[in-house]
Amino acid sequence: MVEDSGVGTVLRVEGLRHRYPNGWAALEGVDLSIAAGECVALLGANGSGKTTLLLHLNGLLRGEGRVTVGGELLTNATVGHIREQVGLIFQDSDDQLFMPTVWEDVAFGLRQRGAGPEEARSRARAMLERLGLRKLEERPPYQLSAGEKKRVALAGVLILEPALLVLDEPTTFLDPPGQRELIALLRELPQAKLVATHDMDFAEAVADRGLFLEAGRVRDSGSLVSLASRYRWRVVERG
Repeated sequence: MVEDSGVGTVLRVEGLRHRYPNGWAALEGVDLSIAAGECVALLGANGSGKTTLLLHLNGLLRGEGRVTVGGELLTNATVGHIREQVGLIFQDSDDQLFMPTVWEDVAFGLRQRGAGPEEARSRARAMLERLGLRKLEERPPYQLSAGEKKRVALAGVLILEPALLVLDEPTTFLDPPGQRELIALLRELPQAKLVATHDMDFAEAVADRGLFLEAGRVRDSGSLVSLASRYRWRVVERG
C-alpha cells in the first residue's frame, strides 16, 4: 500500500521491481509517495536497493511497476519531461561537474533547454549568488572543496526548477562544516526531497519522516526518532 500524506503528491511509486542482468533482484515491489514540500529520508544498508530506486525516478533505469511525478506517469513518451521535474544529485559530485568553470556547469542545463548564452549566464550568476557561491563562478570545479562541489551540483539542478530533488548519499566526502552547510541549504529549499543516506543524524536534521529499505522492499516507515531507535545499529554496522 502506498503511503500518502494526502497533500499534493509529487512522487508516487507503485509496485516497482528491478532485476539486473546478472540476476540480482534489486527492487522487489517498492511502494512510496512524497508530498509537496516534504523531505523523506531513504535509509538502508549497502545493497538494499537505494541507488537503484533513485535511478528509476527519472528513467535512468526502467523496471516493472509505476512511477508518477506530479501526476504524470513515467513512460517512453513522458521520460523527457519527467527528467525536467526530477533533479538528481549524485553521490560523487565529480560525476556531475564537467565544464571548464563553475558558472558554465550551472548554466549547462539551461543551454541544453535552448536558453541563449546571456540569459544562461545571468541566471547562473543569480543562482550562484543565492547559494553563496558567486565568488567561485570562474573557478574550475576540480579546484573546489567537496562541500563547494556539492553546492555547485545543487545549483545546476535548482536552476532548472525541478519539483522533486533526489539526493544519493549527499554527505559522502563532506567534512562537518560542509555537512552543516548542506543541512542549512536543504532546510531552506521548498522542493519535495528524497534523500538516500546511511547517516541517521543527517537524516534526523533534514527529513520529516523516513523509509527503511531492506532487500529491495520498504520494510518500515515513520518518524526519524522511531526509525532511529529501531534501526540505527543496522544502518551503521552494515553501511
